[in-house]
Amino acid sequence: MIEDSLAKKAQKQLYKAAKEINLDKNLLKILEKPMRILRVSVPIKLDNGRTKVFTGFRCQYNNAKGPTKGGVRYHPEVTEEEIVALAAWMTWKCALLDLPYGGAKGGIICDPTKLSETERERMTRRYTSEIMPILGPHIDIPAPDVYTTSKTMAWIMDTFSMMKGYTEPSIVTGKPEILGGSKGRKEATGKGVAIIIREYFKAMKKSLEGTRVAIQGFGNVGGHAALFLSQMGAKIAAVSDVSGALVNPDGLDVPGLLDCVQKHACVIKHPGKQIDREQVLYQDVDILIPAALENQIHRKNAHKIKAKVIVEGANGPTTPEADDILEGRKITVIPDILANAGGVVVSHLEWVQALSGLFWEEDQVNAELERKMVKSFQDVWKRSTQKNISLRCAAYSVAIERIAEVYRYRGLFP
Repeated sequence: MIEDSLAKKAQKQLYKAAKEINLDKNLLKILEKPMRILRVSVPIKLDNGRTKVFTGFRCQYNNAKGPTKGGVRYHPEVTEEEIVALAAWMTWKCALLDLPYGGAKGGIICDPTKLSETERERMTRRYTSEIMPILGPHIDIPAPDVYTTSKTMAWIMDTFSMMKGYTEPSIVTGKPEILGGSKGRKEATGKGVAIIIREYFKAMKKSLEGTRVAIQGFGNVGGHAALFLSQMGAKIAAVSDVSGALVNPDGLDVPGLLDCVQKHACVIKHPGKQIDREQVLYQDVDILIPAALENQIHRKNAHKIKAKVIVEGANGPTTPEADDILEGRKITVIPDILANAGGVVVSHLEWVQALSGLFWEEDQVNAELERKMVKSFQDVWKRSTQKNISLRCAAYSVAIERIAEVYRYRGLFP
């Protein structure tokens, strides 16, 4: 048996939640398909004078609740079906967090590590110009994702502004603070992961002190999750990135690891016992945070997981087949649309600040992030315990109910 594609996986999750809430079949027909997919050619001149043509995508999955929102990723394995699935998950995530957004996602098929900064800039600007017809602060708002950064967002913002003839900071989020980026945005996703874990342990009437955590993907999300969890008393027992993995059952030096990654862009330059990268998933820990790419936990390795709780820092790291295996083994999975939603919460705050021209201090941003994450966890926990369903099914059913209610009031055009 071959596991489903990401798009099929996203549909399966939708159907399961739709059945749980007895969703109107006509509305399900709308929600199971993306609203819009744009595929573009992105030709650029390389530094050596040759021309190379990349392929880019932008999917706007649903805009019933507001303008679409979602990241742009640069990766050699980007596909159209991946972008559609990620845009669908973004739609449910925004609804779950009760944000006035629909979901979107974009990407370019490329290996950004083999491009110079000037080549990445030219590619970004050309991609922006190609998707301009469907961009706008009240239409679709990009953000950083895999291998894109605040600088990438600055290039998108500048390109959009130059083509429009006025500066428009609200066209992207995750941009540098000097251009209207929000304080607290960089660490927001990792901080949100830590808040959700803290709330789960509170709900279970357990202490986080001394709990052991393994993190697959020690990038922005995984690194900040490690920092905030260690401050809460947890021990970071194992971490990995593309370079390899380190393990220490007594707890790794998180500030030292973060400094190492800042200087060398890899974890294995830091002193410690090295293990195979994949082995991070199978450590005997209390909490496993997959914070890398999709489909990391699947039917062939789900039986090897020893963690008691999996908290999805990445989007779609667990397949539906693996979900069933983990549920049968009584391993709790806190789903991505809840666990990693801190980034879009602060992206919304950044967008609001840019539109109003009023900027907030970090404590105000963090307070709003805390409020949104705690409230969303409570909504999901209540649904899960009342209906005796998984946290994933609970999160999806809450999100899709909210979108369904919007359609009940808005109706269907024309």
